[in-house]
This record gives sequence, C-alpha cells and structure tokens, in this order.
Amino acid sequence: MPDSVPSAVPADAVYRTFFDQATHFAGLMTLDGTMIDVNRVSLEAGGHRREDIIGRRFWDCAWWRRSQAVMDEVRACTLRAAAGATVRCELPYHREDDRTCWTDIVFAPVTDVAGTVQYVAATGADITERRQVEARLRLLDAIGEATRVATDARAIMAEATRLLGEHLGVTRVAYADLEPDNDRFTIRHDWTVPGAISTAGVYSLDLFGSRATSNLRVGRTLLINDVDRELAPGDGDGMFNAIGIKAIICCPLVKGGALVAMMAVHQQQPRNWTTDEIALVEAVVERCWAHIERVRSTEALQQADRHKSEFLATLAHELRNPLAPISNGLELLRLGAERGADMRHVRDMMTRQVNHMVHLVNDLLDIARVSSGKIVLRRQVADLKDVIASAVETNLPALQAPGHLLTVDLPDEPLLVDVDVVRMSQVLGNLLSNAAKYTPPGGRIAVAARRDGGNVVITVSDNGIGIASAALEAVFEMFTQVGRSIERSKGGLGIGLSLVRRLMTLHGGSASAASAGEGRGSTFTLRLPVAGQPAQALPVGAAAESDAAPPGGAAGAPLRVLIADDNVDAANTLDALLRLAGHDTRVAHDGAAALALAESFRPQLAFLDLGMPRLDGYETARRLRALPHMADLALVALTGWGAAEDRARARAAGFDRHLLKPAAPEEVAAALALARIARG
Repeated sequence: MPDSVPSAVPADAVYRTFFDQATHFAGLMTLDGTMIDVNRVSLEAGGHRREDIIGRRFWDCAWWRRSQAVMDEVRACTLRAAAGATVRCELPYHREDDRTCWTDIVFAPVTDVAGTVQYVAATGADITERRQVEARLRLLDAIGEATRVATDARAIMAEATRLLGEHLGVTRVAYADLEPDNDRFTIRHDWTVPGAISTAGVYSLDLFGSRATSNLRVGRTLLINDVDRELAPGDGDGMFNAIGIKAIICCPLVKGGALVAMMAVHQQQPRNWTTDEIALVEAVVERCWAHIERVRSTEALQQADRHKSEFLATLAHELRNPLAPISNGLELLRLGAERGADMRHVRDMMTRQVNHMVHLVNDLLDIARVSSGKIVLRRQVADLKDVIASAVETNLPALQAPGHLLTVDLPDEPLLVDVDVVRMSQVLGNLLSNAAKYTPPGGRIAVAARRDGGNVVITVSDNGIGIASAALEAVFEMFTQVGRSIERSKGGLGIGLSLVRRLMTLHGGSASAASAGEGRGSTFTLRLPVAGQPAQALPVGAAAESDAAPPGGAAGAPLRVLIADDNVDAANTLDALLRLAGHDTRVAHDGAAALALAESFRPQLAFLDLGMPRLDGYETARRLRALPHMADLALVALTGWGAAEDRARARAAGFDRHLLKPAAPEEVAAALALARIARG
C-alpha cells in the first residue's frame, strides 16, 4: 500500500473500504474462476451473502444460474481472461426482486510486476435502463417499418400486437377502439402466443362493466389474481380467470377528454408490470392510433377523389346527351329543311334538351348554395296538397313517358306547412323524377301524405330496382346514384337526393329512405312540422315577394331596348328575338359602349350582363340611373350569378329585375311588360 496510508488503519481495511464504496459491480477470482472477493454492490444486486459467493466458481453463482447458456458464456470469458485477454460483453443477470436485468461486464487479467497473470477481475455496470430504451426504440421502429405501407387498420394492428407480445413475452395482446355509440369497445385485433389458452371467438372489453371509463385511466394495471383482486365480481374477472389470465395492463388512449382506443396486455402467470412496460404499451397505442387515423384520412381523401372523378365523368356524360341532339338539330337548320312538321320537331327537341341542361346547372348551383349556407328560403304557409299537385304536374311527362301508374293519396283536411313552396316542390319533384328513372317501364309510383302528431309525413314509393340496405344512407351523399351500371344509368348528376335532404333540413324536417332490398322497390319519407293555423293559407305561387310577370303580358307597343353583354352569341340571339317581336334594339358588348349608346338611343328597357369588361353591369346600372333622361328606364340584370347576395347587390345598383341565363321567354315577356308599366 502507499506510504501515505495512515498506520492506524490496516492495509486490508483501506482496501475493503475502497472496494465496497464502488458504485459498479466488482469481483476477484483465481485463475480457475473461484471467487475470492466481491463488493457490496454486487451482493446487494442479487440479495446474496458473502459466504454464498466466496469459494464458488463465478459462473456457478446465483446471478447466472437460470440460464445454462449464460453460465457457459461467463465461464468462457473467465478462462480467456485467465489466459491474458481482456473480454467485454453484455449479459443478463437476476436481481433480488427476481427481475432479469443486464450488465456491461469486463473480464480482465490481474498481473504481478513481472506480467504474470495472478487473478481475474470482473467489473460491470447495470445497463438495464439503457437496454430497455434501446429495445423500446427498436420495437417502435420495427412496428413502424412493418406497418409503413399498410393501408388497412387490421393489418396495422396484426403486426403491432404480434411484435409487442413477442417483445414483452406475454400471453396475448388485444387492441380495441370505441364504437360510434360510445358504450362498448370492439376488439380490432387480438394476438395470442402460439400454444397459449385462448377464448372462443372475439370478446369485448365492455366486460369491465359500467365503471370502465373511470377505472381505465392511463397506466392503470388491473390484477386478476386471487390475492390482489382489483376487478370486482361481474366486471370480467370470471372470463379472465376462465382462460387463465392472471394479470392485465389496460392502457387507454384519451383524445379531447374522450376514451377512443385501448390496448390490453394479458399474462397467464402473476406478474408485476413495471412502469417502463406500461409506458411502452402506451407508446404503442399512441403510434398505432396515429397510423390508423392517417390510414382513415387517406381512405377518406381517396373516396372523395373517387367521388369527384365519378362526378366529372357523370357530368360529361349528362352534358353530352343533350348536346348531341342540339348539334343534330342545328345541322338540320343549316341544311335548310323547310317542312313545318320537321321544324316543329327540331324546335321542340332543342327546347327539351336546353331545359334539361338548365336543370342540371340549376341543381349544381342549388347544391353549392345549400353547402355554403347561401340559400335563402322564402317561406309561406301553404296547403301541402297544392305543393304536391304542383310537383306532380311538373313531373307528369317524365312519369307518363315510361307508362308508369301514379297514385296520389291525400287526406281531405288541409295539411298546412310553413315552407318555401318553390323549394318544397323541387324536393318532391326530385323524388318523383328519381322514382321514374329507377322504376322499369309500366311500374307503380305512389305519393301519400298524412298528419302524424305535430308533423306531416309524405312518402314517395315505387316498385323499382330498390336499394341495398348498406346503401340506404349513401344515396343521400353527394354525387351518389342508386345504380352505377350502364344498363341502370338513367341520367342525373347524383346530387338530387343530397339536395332533398339538405333542403328538408333547412325547413326543419328530415328525409329518409327504406327498401326491402334490390329489385323490391323503395320508399322515401319526408317529415315536416305542421304550420300554425293562419287566417288564410296562401295558394301556391302567391308568395309575398313574387317573381311572376306583372300585368301587361308580352303584347303591346314596341319598345326601345338596349342589350349589353360581352357574350356576343347571347347578345345577338336576344337581339334577334326582340327584333322579331317588333322592338327597336341596340347591342353593346361592354358597359362603356352601353353608356355611349344610351345617350343617343334613350332606351326604355335595358338588359345588362353583370360581368362585362371595362365597366361591369353594376356600375353601368348606377351610371344609367344617374342620367336625367333615364328616370323611367327599366333595368334588368341578365346573368349567370343568382345567389341571394348577387340579387341584393343588383337591387342596390338600381336593377328592377334579376334574370338567370338562359332566361325563359316568359321571363323576357315579363321584363317587357315591366317597361311598359314604367312608361305609364
């Protein structure tokens, strides 16, 4: 020992104090591995006494004796160090609390001054926590890699639960998520180690009973052994005991205060779960749920993209259908067919096809307005029977053409509802049109209405192709049609029923579908609140703010009419129609030119497009109104913009009427009548 060591302290006492104060494991052995000394840290780690170790071979000590493979490795390392080599390795060992831990141990030769090996020293540090972190990261990486390209939630869970179960060495791992009704869990995957006891079929985590939500807080460990029971009788203990599970970790996932998913790790033998193991299960739950949410979001985007593609294909198909006969009709006109019957046929055909295209565009505009909350209902108390009669009359040609039999069953007493009669007629018309499309020729279609307490119930039934039970709700989704096959394709953009439900919701009502299955017909049911009893119900079409034509009609003295539209074809065709009726017209293709013409022409009526270059229709209207000799000018907006805010902006600019392109002949006639009234 050094000369500086106090003489009062024996040299072996100094050595013992230094040896036992070390924070790492240390032991000294002879060249054949017989232990001659061991420090306090090593003894305390295994719960051993000095006499249990001294005199034994190192590899035969209790730290290693549970694994013959580990004992053999300790022996080999000891003998290599005795031969003069320094050996380092990581080995598992067993602690006093029966846990398996890990040490980073170095076997080194101890030589005398001549370099001769006299002893073998073994020193080590506990690396259990480091290895747990590394193993946890490797497991999470393995789960991530195994599920990286998975596109199905079950496939994700199959790999995640298998890898977690193998890592923890447990009997089974189950992953569950909450049902939409929020009262029970459904197992999405249950991994069972080969050879373990398993249940018959899939069990449910609602076996924990009504206390599940409060009991299953994050990190809670539920023990199901007979000594330390945490599950009360009836909360699932019988089921777990029946299949031999003695301990369970339940790690719930709470998002936004709600329990959304859970992972349960089961063990057949009693076991105390460590905080690291619980944290690992929680991490796996978080990672799996995040991946599942990504998969579901991707599926939703893919479905939306499929719907968009289907819609665009349907829109192209629906627009080509009327364009083909219109193109043929124009060619007939170009060739100069002079027979009156032929011309009437061409004219009627082109009118029908243009009206069909207008209907398609109006449906698109309506669904856009409803979706953005820009539609405004013009409500009035009306008798529902009048609304139904109006819808039936409008759709009668479509019902009669295939030879359908229509029956209408209405009660004798009035059914008063507070509705926008135009929109309500549109709802019923869409249902009748839908029934006509998807019922084979010669089918039966029935409309019925009755009072049910404080509601009015309307049904539209048919004996058509029916709807599969899985698709009853889907038919109300945007761009969805009952039949996608070519032989069942009956036209439409797949937005009619979506519009029905949204308009009914705006009215405070509901729309639902029922069917006995494919080929067995369908029934659509509308429910509306009954209106309060008014002094007198207004007849359909008598709204307080009506767009009907004022008295005067189309006939009368010729008018001076200014047409301003940057669409040359639209302006010239309207000009031709008005000239044919005897009116004096002028045409401009922008707002500035319209103002210049108005100075000399002094029109009595002006049709102005709103989206013109140089000067838009709103500003043109304001400037026309400011001219002193234009006091009696009737201003009509003729535009493709028809939302409520567009109409309000037009009124503020000074327009008297607002017509949507293409304007119907009766709407043009109403504008002419308005101008005559303004003349006095």
